[in-house]
Amino acid sequence: MRDEEKFQKIISLAKRKGFVWPSSEIYGGFSGFYDFGPLGTLLKENLKNEWKKSVIFQREDVLLIDSSIILNPKVWQASGHIKEFIDLMSECPKCKRRFKADDLEKDICPECKVKLSVPRKFNPMFKTFVGTLEDVSTQAFLRPETAQGIFINFKNVLDCFSKKLPFGIAQIGKAFRNEISPGNFLFRVREFEQIELEYFVNPKEAKKHHNFWIKERFKWYQNLGISKKNLKLYQVPKSDLAHYSKGTTEIHYLFPFSGKFEEVEGIANRGDYDLKVHHKHSKVDLRYFDEISRKKFFPYVIEPSLGIERVFLAVLCEFFSEDKERNRIVLKFPAKIAPVKVAVFPLLSNKPKLVKLARKIYQELKKEFICVFDDSGNIGKRYYRQDEIGTPFCITIDFQSLEDDTVTLRDRDTTSQIRCHRNELIKILKDKFS
Repeated sequence: MRDEEKFQKIISLAKRKGFVWPSSEIYGGFSGFYDFGPLGTLLKENLKNEWKKSVIFQREDVLLIDSSIILNPKVWQASGHIKEFIDLMSECPKCKRRFKADDLEKDICPECKVKLSVPRKFNPMFKTFVGTLEDVSTQAFLRPETAQGIFINFKNVLDCFSKKLPFGIAQIGKAFRNEISPGNFLFRVREFEQIELEYFVNPKEAKKHHNFWIKERFKWYQNLGISKKNLKLYQVPKSDLAHYSKGTTEIHYLFPFSGKFEEVEGIANRGDYDLKVHHKHSKVDLRYFDEISRKKFFPYVIEPSLGIERVFLAVLCEFFSEDKERNRIVLKFPAKIAPVKVAVFPLLSNKPKLVKLARKIYQELKKEFICVFDDSGNIGKRYYRQDEIGTPFCITIDFQSLEDDTVTLRDRDTTSQIRCHRNELIKILKDKFS
C-alpha cells in the first residue's frame, strides 16, 4: 500500500536535518542529482563500512580496488555497453515529457492521459571528451558501472597477489547513468555510488557460489536491522536478463512511495562473458591457470551489485517512526549505522560550571565515538532534535553531576534514563553498541 504522506515526511526530514539536499538548489536544483549533507555523509559511510566488514574484512578471499571513472572507450566497446546498454524511451506528444518504457504499466502519459510515442532506443551513458579536441576521436564515457574496472584489472590482481579460486575483487565508486526519468528521491538518480563484488569461481561450482551470495546478501540487510517482512527475493525471468547474465536474483525492499517491493541489489551469475570479451578485444590473456589440472580457463563470475543511495533510502524508510504519544519523530537507527552515537548536554547553558563539566565529558567521549555537544534551548527540545537524527543516547550533566560526577544516560527509543558515573560512560556505551 502506498504511503505518499510518509514518504514526503521522510524527504522533508532528510533535507531539514542535513542528510540530503537537492544538488545546485540555489539555482533551482538539477534533476537526478543530490548532495549529501554532514549527517547523510556519515550515514552513507557507515553503510559502506558495514558492507566492507561483511564482504571484505571478515573474509580472506576478497581484495578492494579503486579504478578510474573514465576508462579507455575500447573497454565499453568490448563489454557491449555501447551496443547493449540500452533503455527504451517513450515521449508524450502533448507535454513532451519522456518516460522509461519499463516503468509504465500502460502506454499512456500519466499526466495528459494521451497515447505515448512508440518506444525508441536510448543509451544512458554520459559522454565526455579527453584532450583538447571535441570530436569522435576524443569521445569517452563516464562509467555506468564499476564492474568493468574490476575485469580489466583481473590480470593485475593475479600477477600481484597470486590468488586461488574462488576469490573476489570489490570496488566502491561513483557511476553515472543519464536516466530518462529520475525520480522517487534517491531511488533513481543520475549520479550514484555503486558497490560491487566480482567473485571469480570455477565454472563447475558457479551455482553453489551464486546461491551462497544470494543468502549472504539477503542476511546482510537483516543484520542492518531491516525487517524480513520488508524484504523479498526476486528471480529475474530469462526474458528480462541482461545480455551477460546466466541468472540473476534481486533483493527487493518494500518502499512507501510505491507500496511495492523494488530492487535494492542484484546478485548475478555473469558466467565468463566479461573476461572472454576483454581477452578477445585486448589480445591479453585473461585466463586463469589452475596449478592442479595444469590448464587455463575463464572463471565464472558471481556479482552482488548495489547502489548505496537505494540502501540509504531503504534505511531511512525502515527506521522512520512517528511517536504520536510524545509528539516526536524518531529515526530508530541501529547504533552501528547511526550518524551520531552520543549527544552531551549541560542541563542549563547559563551555568558555567555545568557547561565546563559537560564540555570536559564531551571531549573524553569524542575520542571514542562520533559525538555532539548541544546547549541550545530547553532540554526537551534538545532530546527531540537528537531523536530526529537517530542519535541512540543522550547524556545530561546536571547539578548532581557537580557533586558526585554522575550523569543521566537517556535511551532514544524508550526515553528511559539511568544514572551512572562519568568514568563508566565509555564502557557502558561500548557494551550497548556491541
